[in-house]
Amino acid sequence: MVHLDLYQTVCAAVLALWLGTFIKNKVDFMQRFCIPSPVIGGLLFALLTLVGYLSGLFIVDFDDTLKQVFMVLFFTSVGYQANFKTVKQGGKPLLLMVVLVGVLVCVQNLTASGIAMGLGLNGLIGMTAGSIPMVGGHGTSGAFGPVLEEMGVVGATTLTTAAATFGLVAGSLIGGPLAQRLIEKHKLLRNDNQARPVGGSKEAELAESLVSSQSKTKGTTGDYTKGLYLLIIAVGLGTLVSSLLNMTGFTFPIYMGGMLAAAIIRNIDEYGGNLVGVPMREIDEMGGICLSLFLGIAMISLKLWELAELALPLCLMLTAQVLIMIVFAYFICFRVMGKDYDAAVLSAGFCGFGMGATPNAMANIQAVCDKYVPSVKAFLIIPIVGSMFTDFVNSMLITLFVNVIPSAEGFLAGLF
Repeated sequence: MVHLDLYQTVCAAVLALWLGTFIKNKVDFMQRFCIPSPVIGGLLFALLTLVGYLSGLFIVDFDDTLKQVFMVLFFTSVGYQANFKTVKQGGKPLLLMVVLVGVLVCVQNLTASGIAMGLGLNGLIGMTAGSIPMVGGHGTSGAFGPVLEEMGVVGATTLTTAAATFGLVAGSLIGGPLAQRLIEKHKLLRNDNQARPVGGSKEAELAESLVSSQSKTKGTTGDYTKGLYLLIIAVGLGTLVSSLLNMTGFTFPIYMGGMLAAAIIRNIDEYGGNLVGVPMREIDEMGGICLSLFLGIAMISLKLWELAELALPLCLMLTAQVLIMIVFAYFICFRVMGKDYDAAVLSAGFCGFGMGATPNAMANIQAVCDKYVPSVKAFLIIPIVGSMFTDFVNSMLITLFVNVIPSAEGFLAGLF
């Protein structure tokens, strides 16, 4: 038994992160599909521990205490991103995209859980291939995996992480071809002038304002200090919010209180005329660092041998998710967003963060726009929805599903 204490575990995570960054910079495939560096290095470390386990030579035991701390800080920074004034500024298209994300989350969870129960498995196993890894990606997988394990799903963190990695690649593969099919089939460029940036348009003005608001080249020490203090305050207040949430009898992830507290602080500040002056750029950067460390610890501590028993059900659920994503983006997202060129590009981006992450979504729309013409609406809506609202909406709905599914299974068992 090789035991790594708290400090050694973080050290190993950072080394895995650096290794992943080095490999990513050398391998074009990793860059093209936006595979996170902690995932690359962490998986290699997890493969090493798998060899040790299977050979009986060694077993590595980690002290992952700080994993929870970094996770809570990251999701608290996500809470600060939830600026509801931006929804109003973005207008109907932005609101529609947020609603579509919520609908997709429900469809993904219902499908995966339904397949799991159809195979005679615990419905919560389906959540390991639902919106946790699909819309949520590796960050949400690392957060909700332990929650599912506490509810009886053995190896949930490993399963969700594997599904999230698959989703990154799949979402990047289907987005571009799907948009191309829509554009060519409906001849969208012949009758659509909205794709080209128009000076003075509402979308262009909002895009310019968002860029200018984040145009600082360098944050000051005071900004980073204030950002760190605001993160800590939201986490502290979040413990009180979590206590209130737990009184409902539902199961909530530990970070939910901090995320909600941060969202409240951000919007009070926005509507109160910047009373505090939340330094969003600095909070976002610190949140990114916490995410990398959180993922690093989560990845190196994966127990890959837990995948074997549920490999086939996981493959079936992931295949279903790919088909659902294609149908949803092609027939629903495209139509709801206006059936024009912008809608086709948005559908490509939707595939990106519907099965992967915002960088994948941006890569998808960039690829489509490079081939055809720019879409201001897509470049405006996708990053806002992906960075500000997707994780927030997804976390809320996941919490609902993990609490409802056991009750639903009991009800169905009583009927049959």
